[in-house]
Amino acid sequence: MARLPRLAPVGIPQHVIQRGNNRQVCFCCEDDFIAYAGWLRDYADEYGVEVHAWVFMTNHVHLLVTPLREQAVSKTMQALGRMYVRYFNRAYRRSGTLWEGRYKSCLVQVEEYLLQCYRYIELNPVRAGMVQAPADYFWSSFGTNGLGRESGLVTPHAEYLKLGRYPKQRRERYRGLFAAHMDPAIAERITLTTNRGLALGNDRFRQQIEQQYQRRVTPLKAGRPRLTASG
Repeated sequence: MARLPRLAPVGIPQHVIQRGNNRQVCFCCEDDFIAYAGWLRDYADEYGVEVHAWVFMTNHVHLLVTPLREQAVSKTMQALGRMYVRYFNRAYRRSGTLWEGRYKSCLVQVEEYLLQCYRYIELNPVRAGMVQAPADYFWSSFGTNGLGRESGLVTPHAEYLKLGRYPKQRRERYRGLFAAHMDPAIAERITLTTNRGLALGNDRFRQQIEQQYQRRVTPLKAGRPRLTASG
């Protein structure tokens, strides 16, 4: 059966995960991170994708993006994936696949979950036990969103801009979001929703998406299906 095209409405943010095949290492040195970041910036610009938050781990990446055109995220990820695989195979004298099939993604409701996704992404190295605080990990957008590091990759979302009138105030309030531990239930929900390609939001948001696009974006209820009278 042919797979359905991804549900990727223009203007609705998406959380994206791209993993290495069998969780294999995808970034071996600083040059690899630099190459990937450069191509992500170039293809996002070319196809019309705003990148709000990101983290590059050794064997996977997380992105929070908003498409500005139809199929923008798919085109960006396909072009980026092909280019980086060619680079990686040439650099390490290998052949074959690098990524774990298609990337995973979910739609994100702005009002309730966008800033939660910012935190989820930039806290990834902390959850992995690599660092004590997000500021300690260089290869994430926390350096830009929380510390003011210049970046040609990050475009602040309107919800981030609401944190304050001035950049310094926004950064201070943004760092304040990381003062408390993230609720594990929220982190788990983001992970599962993304892996299943559903929608991250409240019931009203998910109902609106399903009604407008005629696609299921809520998980099926657990349990065995009921048998009919003839079954």
